[in-house]
Amino acid sequence: MKKSFVVYAGLLVAGLAGCASIGAEQTESLLSAATFNMKLADTPTKLAKLKALPQNKVTPITRNGKLYYIYADAAGCQCIYIGNQAAYQQYQQLRIAQNIAADQAAAAEMNQESMMDWETFGPYQPGFF
Repeated sequence: MKKSFVVYAGLLVAGLAGCASIGAEQTESLLSAATFNMKLADTPTKLAKLKALPQNKVTPITRNGKLYYIYADAAGCQCIYIGNQAAYQQYQQLRIAQNIAADQAAAAEMNQESMMDWETFGPYQPGFF
């Protein structure tokens, strides 16, 4: 019983950590899939400007009266991802779908674990739960 609790607690913590923060590589992959444009900071001036932006988070900005979303990664790809409102909405949908898939995988793994110990309780009887 104690072993199962430790396994469940570990899976829960891992699942929550995954939902709270997805890695930069996953984020960049989702941004690309959502039609954000990637621009490299291929000069010292561009890299300096890139470093001045909020790092590794999608940030809304307004330029010439239009709303855009940017994602700067100076330490990793040394690039910026730029998208409009439609691209951002698509990115949000992809993130939600990814989180649902991760939750379903964690739940399936937890169900598999619990089924391994089911015999501890004896044969199934209607009304048991």
